[in-house]
Amino acid sequence: MALLPIIETPDPRLRTISEPVERVDDALRALMDDMLATMYAAPGIGLAAIQVAVPKRVLVIDLQENDVKTPRFFVNPEIVWESDEFSAYKEGCLSVPEQYADVERPARVRVRYLDYDGNTREEEMDGLLATCIQHEMDHLNGVLFIDHLSKLKRDMLLKKLDKARRTAGAA
Repeated sequence: MALLPIIETPDPRLRTISEPVERVDDALRALMDDMLATMYAAPGIGLAAIQVAVPKRVLVIDLQENDVKTPRFFVNPEIVWESDEFSAYKEGCLSVPEQYADVERPARVRVRYLDYDGNTREEEMDGLLATCIQHEMDHLNGVLFIDHLSKLKRDMLLKKLDKARRTAGAA
């Protein structure tokens, strides 16, 4: 498995709408394995293929609850139902490093997707998994978590990110 470079905002590739995958094959599984290794090394709990400059509808998630790795693979995911109730989580993103903000999303979703072996799955998700899958699926549509914030909050967060980058560059 190889570690892949993660692209960061304001890279315009993050605004790309990812293309559906034709079929799950060994090359796609190799990409998913590399994405998983990259996500763990970052460290993070979710990564969409576009974040490693691959515009395919693929994402990996591992909430690593109780420090146990349970990787999940999602190819061509689609939300087929979402709850009317919402929940808020403090979200962060490997493409918007070290910046966090509360984002409100549907509390539960039902997702249809292909798994690592290309089998069709459908499952209802809640809690952090529901938040994470929605966050990662946003990436597939060229949307970042900061797009869910007010303009004022988004601008403040981006200024903090720019200042952190300048400070790191000067060190």
